[in-house]
Amino acid sequence: MRLSAPVFLLLWVKALMLKNLNYSVPEEQGPGTVIGNIAKDGGYGTIERGKKSNFRVLENSAPHLVDVDPESGLIFTKQRIDRETLCRRNPKCQLSMEVFANDKEICMIKIDIQDINDNSPSFPSDHVNIDISENAAAGTRFPLTIAHDSDSGENGIKTYQVTRDDYNTFSLDLKVRGDGTIYPELVVQRPLDREDQSHHTLLLTAVDGGEYPRSGSMQINVRVTDSNDNSPVFEKSSYVLEIPENSPPGKILIDLNATDQDEGSNGQVVYSFTGYASERIQDLFSIDPNTGVIKVQGEIDFEENPIIEFDVQAKDLGPNPIPGHCKITVKVLDKNDNLPIISFVSVRQGAISEAAPPESVIALVRVTDKDSGRNGQLQCRVLGNVPFRLQENNDNFYTLLTDRPLDRETKDEYNVTIVARDNGSPSLNNSRSFTVKILDENDNAPRFTKTLYALQVPENNIPGEYLGSVVAHDPDVGRNGTVSYSILPSHIGDVSVYTYVSVNPTNGAIYASRSFNYEQTKSFEFKVQAKDGGSPHMESTSTVRVNILDVNDNLPVIILPLLQNDTAEIPVPRNVGIGYIIATVKAVDHDHGESGHLTYEITEGNDDHLFEIDPVGGEVRTAHTLWEEIAPVVELVVRVTDHGKPPLSAVAKLIIKVNTEAMAAGGSSASGEEQHWDVSLPLVVTLCIISVMLLAVMTAIAVKSKHQDKDAGNYNCRMAEYSNPPVGKGKKKRINKSDIMLVQSEMEERDSASRMNVVSSPSLITSPICFDYQSPLPLTLPRSEVMYLKTTPNSLTVPRSGCHSSFAGLSTDTQPNRMSVIQTENFSSEPNYTGSRQPFVQRKAEMEALLWLAEEMCESLPVCLTFMYV
Repeated sequence: MRLSAPVFLLLWVKALMLKNLNYSVPEEQGPGTVIGNIAKDGGYGTIERGKKSNFRVLENSAPHLVDVDPESGLIFTKQRIDRETLCRRNPKCQLSMEVFANDKEICMIKIDIQDINDNSPSFPSDHVNIDISENAAAGTRFPLTIAHDSDSGENGIKTYQVTRDDYNTFSLDLKVRGDGTIYPELVVQRPLDREDQSHHTLLLTAVDGGEYPRSGSMQINVRVTDSNDNSPVFEKSSYVLEIPENSPPGKILIDLNATDQDEGSNGQVVYSFTGYASERIQDLFSIDPNTGVIKVQGEIDFEENPIIEFDVQAKDLGPNPIPGHCKITVKVLDKNDNLPIISFVSVRQGAISEAAPPESVIALVRVTDKDSGRNGQLQCRVLGNVPFRLQENNDNFYTLLTDRPLDRETKDEYNVTIVARDNGSPSLNNSRSFTVKILDENDNAPRFTKTLYALQVPENNIPGEYLGSVVAHDPDVGRNGTVSYSILPSHIGDVSVYTYVSVNPTNGAIYASRSFNYEQTKSFEFKVQAKDGGSPHMESTSTVRVNILDVNDNLPVIILPLLQNDTAEIPVPRNVGIGYIIATVKAVDHDHGESGHLTYEITEGNDDHLFEIDPVGGEVRTAHTLWEEIAPVVELVVRVTDHGKPPLSAVAKLIIKVNTEAMAAGGSSASGEEQHWDVSLPLVVTLCIISVMLLAVMTAIAVKSKHQDKDAGNYNCRMAEYSNPPVGKGKKKRINKSDIMLVQSEMEERDSASRMNVVSSPSLITSPICFDYQSPLPLTLPRSEVMYLKTTPNSLTVPRSGCHSSFAGLSTDTQPNRMSVIQTENFSSEPNYTGSRQPFVQRKAEMEALLWLAEEMCESLPVCLTFMYV
């Protein structure tokens, strides 16, 4: 039998001592008769507050007769109970019930149906005829039929009585059989005389043992027959025999022998069962009328009739025979021929919660065996390695209990097999199985497949884009195993995480709530919570890391050289040679990785291969010695390309012109290699040239000063002052800062050694002295630089308008950076430049004297110092 239960029903009970309650009720009670109160008698009056008493009938042997009120626990009759109909002549009539009280304890209830004397004894017929020979001796016995009473026990037949005639001819003798049945025998008290009285009428009365006895009667008609001197006589008046049950048909039970001393037909004996033998006896045994052999012809069952008693008579064939009687008692020997019977008295709907503690009751099992003795002694066990065991109770009841904690996630159903074995030889066994389902409890939290989920998304994604999923499994079932997902509150920077991502509460899919920018946020983390639907619920968390992938979404931006309309003009001195860096192109790209890795190339304007560019550094160099002769003006298109997919690029046009106002410093080598000069050498040469020039100027002025008109020359130079410079006397004209211009020129690349070249013009009278700023010296000045002086290659004419006039061929618009020569007086003595600085310091006094002299000469000599930044 397979037992099932609704999964929503949760019943489990701690195994306690089973309570046994015994009740009795008289038969013939009407419907609604209260038999007992389980709540009171079992001590179930007090339960938890807010709960009602609950009494559930698990098993009922007579559900049509008795029942239990589920709330009050009252046992009551449902209809009239007739013990005789229910139990027939069984002396013990009992009903059984198993009640589950308040879902905690099992009560085993037995109800005895008490017999009342509601039935009178009755005989099979209202009269019986008996023939007795007049020669019957005193003491001759004639078995009589027995009466039947449906009542039992005290209310059953207790005695028989016979109403005697006036002459006390007969008496009644009562015998008791092995099963307790009382049967009467008619005994002849004195000789009979047919001629005197041929008929006798007797009244046999059966009386029961009730409080108010009931009786039943039968008339016995005795007919006295003519003499037949001898009657058959058995060797024994009674026989006690043993026969195994299940003896095969034809097996000889006994060979009776009765003798009759008469001759002829008067001595010929025939055998038969008495006329009062039941049909059941005649079905079980057969008797040969001639030989008296009794054989088995029916099924001998110990469990049905352990003792069988019957009477056999033998009578001759003469006229008016007097039969002889003997009593046969058959004891049936029990054989182990019945298998144990297993029945489930109560099963808790075949289901139990996995939270049930050990020793929880699953079911009650009743095991019986019809055999007796050792054949009926039973052993019972649970088969297999299951978490259940049997606990023996009384009256062949066993309790099926949990043996250890249950886990539905490990196994949700068990097939429980109970095996019962008797102690017979050979022993017999029987088994029965039923299914126990394990009901789920919310005892497992959702478990993520990973502790850290790493998701990737390219930047510039579309809001709402699917990023990935988190998965959590809950081995529970139903609502206990239904998982919902949510993102725990947190912040990414100062912004709530909910503005970044969202999660589908059903399937754990994570979506972007915004478009991400790799340059702003490269990655972020948040926690996802998985919660089941149990009560109370259980939860767990996992970390999700979102890595934003860089996309090539930023164009390279060219920052050097400075562009106007993507164009820059680059002046280049002549004769710079091969490898001269004319410009450096620099670009930046905000992307990272390969998307931010830049490559420089010349795409247009370099058909003659006059220039080349470093693809990594961006330096544009000369690649041809005479490039300015081939193309004085070259328009190069430089493209900067990143390595992204797809690549992005930016272009710039470089207009390269030959600088006609400057030339390569000091005859730069064709190879463009930088020459390193000692600082002191050009300084000494320059000072010597200046000294010679000043001396020549002073001489020329002294000769011509007397004959030259002061106004015609725009200079009033006094020779006396040149030759004898006054010290602290008289007025002298100072050179103003506005009288000196700084003219910018190209700097020599990577010139770590400082140099200064001073070149005098061919004529101090007709040409001004121009100094070109060549390269910095590490001397402390107000501009943090020192300007080296170098003569400019331009042929300058002497303006007639004075020192404040511009030189011919020079435009003030192209010379934006000017500096007073007075600043050159502020050289420091810090040793911060390459080479020896000592010669320059030694001649500082000479330079100051020369400058003072030049100031004095400015009134009559058109001398201008031009400084040019490179």
